[in-house]
Amino acid sequence: MSVYNIVMSQDKFIQRDQLTYPFEERGLQFGDGVYEVIRIYDGVFYLLDEHMNRLYRSLKEVKIDFMTNKSDLENRLHELLTQNDMHTDGQVYLQITRGSANRTHTFPVETPPNIYAYLLEAPRPTTILNTGVPVITQPDQRWKRRDIKSLNLLPNVLAKQAAADVGAHEAILYEDGFVTECSSSNIYLVKDDEIHTHPANHSILNGCVRLAIKRFSEAAQIPFIEEAFALEAIETADELFLSSSTNEIMPIIKVDHLQIADGKPGPVTRRLQKAYIEDAKIKQEANN
Repeated sequence: MSVYNIVMSQDKFIQRDQLTYPFEERGLQFGDGVYEVIRIYDGVFYLLDEHMNRLYRSLKEVKIDFMTNKSDLENRLHELLTQNDMHTDGQVYLQITRGSANRTHTFPVETPPNIYAYLLEAPRPTTILNTGVPVITQPDQRWKRRDIKSLNLLPNVLAKQAAADVGAHEAILYEDGFVTECSSSNIYLVKDDEIHTHPANHSILNGCVRLAIKRFSEAAQIPFIEEAFALEAIETADELFLSSSTNEIMPIIKVDHLQIADGKPGPVTRRLQKAYIEDAKIKQEANN
């Protein structure tokens, strides 16, 4: 994915090769920061309000004193689109850290947060959205505040790489025999036309697409049951799918060596995909 040339840094717009920070930057040294990845379709942000709400919640939870209000930050993001003349599909990566200061574990005093954002081209993964993907299972080794979208992602990286090493798309994470989520996405099990997924507590990140799926399900009168399901329940699942801003609503057709149902995306998943396309106002190609 190529990166657009103009990035946002603090309240300025600069060329991406001009973006620099001191080596004593708390995001680099402590992972002391939060971030968001927001989907863009035809140059328009999707689920921007949901992402902004989650960002400011994460900032509050980790006690980063970020003084810019949501409206002003949204205006900056829209200006970033304008500065790059972006009218295609992509995403924005937005990161806020506690700032640059001498390296001590305690919070620095009177240190402004660092913020930057950049745009990437990101075409929709239409082929695998149609066919579905294989995944693996991995023990969940992350910290206990997964509801915060923080920069502390090493366990996620290791799980995702374990999947990549065997040609899988994602890693389903489990804890004490129950599925939590995936390395970078939420996960859902369909049984008897009901959707089961982990409740949005400290054990998972409440995904913005997850919120949309809950809304789609309620509109379609599909039961959306927020209860953790056992890892062994996957063996008898009718359908399995994951969601994220990058993956949209992605069917899962194989878990480790187990085929899910008939190995094809199921009707509930397809129905939700259709709702997503309509909600995001995605222009589909003639052959899709």
